[in-house]
Amino acid sequence: MDTKNTASYRKPPPSAEVREKYRTFEDLDVYKAAREFRKQMYGVTRQLPGFEKFELGSQIRRAAVSLTNNIAEGHGRYHYLEQIKFSLNARGSLEELLDDLNVCEDESYLPADQITQMKQEGRRVQQLLNGYMRWLRARKQGASLELRETSQDDFTDDELTGLLADAQAVSTFQPFNVLTNPPTNLSTT
Repeated sequence: MDTKNTASYRKPPPSAEVREKYRTFEDLDVYKAAREFRKQMYGVTRQLPGFEKFELGSQIRRAAVSLTNNIAEGHGRYHYLEQIKFSLNARGSLEELLDDLNVCEDESYLPADQITQMKQEGRRVQQLLNGYMRWLRARKQGASLELRETSQDDFTDDELTGLLADAQAVSTFQPFNVLTNPPTNLSTT
């Protein structure tokens, strides 16, 4: 048997670079960007006045850690809906951090140009999160398996409604404002 000819029938193994690209959550571009933003927000807490270091500072640190923790935990989940749910939680923590920057701006705790730069970085992380969630949703629908974490647009209302509907379909959570068996006779006497 000619080994030259049989070798041509074998598919070449993927390069180490391709195999290693997305092994852990730390390899995701969205996680890398969120981690840098978390470090920047920790820096903000060191610039706060003394009376805010334990109030606003503590809130900023918790939200910043929640941002990256949710990305990591979602990546570790098997089902794509859980991955989306944790990404939505991460996005909520990011929005909280952006509001904390508004507090810093309103109270003049930081220079305006620093706040502007940090908000831009936060919006970049938000775009990456949105793109990651879009990829997760597309993966479920059998679309391309290529990972695209950058996006030019945020989710539309229809896309967000679809994500939330999918997440609620697998959730055991019962919204507090929804009556499963509404009363038929509501007399006020």
